[in-house]
Amino acid sequence: MLRQGFLTVRSRLTADDLRETAEALAVRALELPELAHARTVAAYVSVGSEPGTLALLDALHARGVRVLLPVLMADNDLDWGVYAGEDSLTRVRHGGRMALLEPAGERLGPESVQEADAVLLPGLAVDRRGLRLGRGGGSYDRVLARLARAGTDPALVVLLYDTEVVEDVPREAHDRPVHAVVTPSGVRRFR
Repeated sequence: MLRQGFLTVRSRLTADDLRETAEALAVRALELPELAHARTVAAYVSVGSEPGTLALLDALHARGVRVLLPVLMADNDLDWGVYAGEDSLTRVRHGGRMALLEPAGERLGPESVQEADAVLLPGLAVDRRGLRLGRGGGSYDRVLARLARAGTDPALVVLLYDTEVVEDVPREAHDRPVHAVVTPSGVRRFR
């Protein structure tokens, strides 16, 4: 029910809202020291009314940052490939779900996310403790668990709309707080 509420609000955004938000998010995110000094960033390509990421991906790529993008596997886990510009993406439909833009090149394996200095996570909300509410598929919970098992500590950053920073989201035993949330109006840190 909570997830549906956030999705409903997002569905009302106009194309102009989405474009302006994507530009503002890119500017804010690029100011983060965690991204400014990163050699490798694991990110994602926004779909539908998600906060836009393409401007940010292009800016990181232009800086010479190695950008890893997810490839959804049949079991909902994520493999990774390298972003080489918008032309390097291919539209892939997974079952009855929406089509995703994924890197067309070589697959690097699920463990390659461990090379990231920063991980940009999709979400629907984040609360005052830094707990992220995802879409419920568990793909990024697996990524976060993989990073924890490997003992790596990349910066975990969620990109959201301003109204999606809330007081509380439901917590599950496996939830791991993020380090920062970037919204069009600014950055909030949790560590």
